[in-house]
Amino acid sequence: MEHMGKLMTLMLLAVLTACSSAGGAVPDAAVAAAPPPGEPKTVARDLAVPWGIAFVPGGGALVTERDTARLLRVTPTGKVTEVGRIAGVTPDGEGGLMGVAVKGDQVFVYFTAADDNRIVRYRFTGDTVSDPKVILRGIPKGAIHNGGRLAFGPDGFLYATTGETGDRRLAQRRDSLGGKILRMTVDGAPAPGNPFGTLVYSLGHRNVQGLAWDPAGRLYASEFGQNAFDEVNLIKPGANYGWPEVEGKGDDPRFVNPIITWPTSEASPSGAAYAAGSLWVAALRGERLWQIPLSQDGSAGTPVACGRSLSARTARPARRSPTSPTRTAGSAAWPRPPTARCGCPPATRTAGATPGTATTASCP
Repeated sequence: MEHMGKLMTLMLLAVLTACSSAGGAVPDAAVAAAPPPGEPKTVARDLAVPWGIAFVPGGGALVTERDTARLLRVTPTGKVTEVGRIAGVTPDGEGGLMGVAVKGDQVFVYFTAADDNRIVRYRFTGDTVSDPKVILRGIPKGAIHNGGRLAFGPDGFLYATTGETGDRRLAQRRDSLGGKILRMTVDGAPAPGNPFGTLVYSLGHRNVQGLAWDPAGRLYASEFGQNAFDEVNLIKPGANYGWPEVEGKGDDPRFVNPIITWPTSEASPSGAAYAAGSLWVAALRGERLWQIPLSQDGSAGTPVACGRSLSARTARPARRSPTSPTRTAGSAAWPRPPTARCGCPPATRTAGATPGTATTASCP
């Protein structure tokens, strides 16, 4: 049942608004294929830019609408009820009401306000929210790259993703909350054991959009690149993931390489979840669900593209800023990654294969 719920999450998150870019790369390891998912099922329709989702005790989920600031409750049968409109939301570009997380009778939302991005805690009773309390303010905001994902980790702490708002320098500054993954208590204080004694858990991010943990407690994050690579990273406390110095995989020992990258046309990653031995990443521009088999040590196998059934027609990615740098030298030569449709074995790479060589498999 838990796995079914997580897959429902990805089906809804596949229609979130996003803006991304990428290039191809090979997975870290040869990992056995995991079982494919079942057929997707529409749970609710006619939502206006649904952005975040969090399951609640007793069944169903809370869903945010980015531009309307509505917080909705969706039952397993598809009934949609407005829980409330979140006060103080100022939608702008990629900003608005975004992440949502639930812990007991508390609901946490991440949204763009007039002067910043912030996290607010509410009391959740029945189908209403009350007693708002800002637990974190001052996260940089912009028309692009506001981050916005919220999730509770297996350690019981709240994790939040932030973007660098188009100011790439923020990602490398430890004294800025922009371009980071943050880890905090339910009161917004730095979680015990954070690597720098601050809210910052990892840095060097451009715009993380998905968070998911495997059974061993390892954290994975899906992230938008710029013109060359979208990626999935295995997150470690205190690690630097390289933006803007590196996009995708590099050879600088100061930075941690992603475990998976994609070309722009295949990704624009949004939500992420772990289920049945795989990481599942919704791809907006790619209009598909990616299944990434994971090994026991956290390395990634060949990603499997689960068709193009997750249509993004209702929420196309925003166009790239005309000020974005051009594609990095040589990146245009990277081929599409090895893919296969869900329901048949994924392509595998033979020992000694040339890095970057595409391998494909098709279903009957």
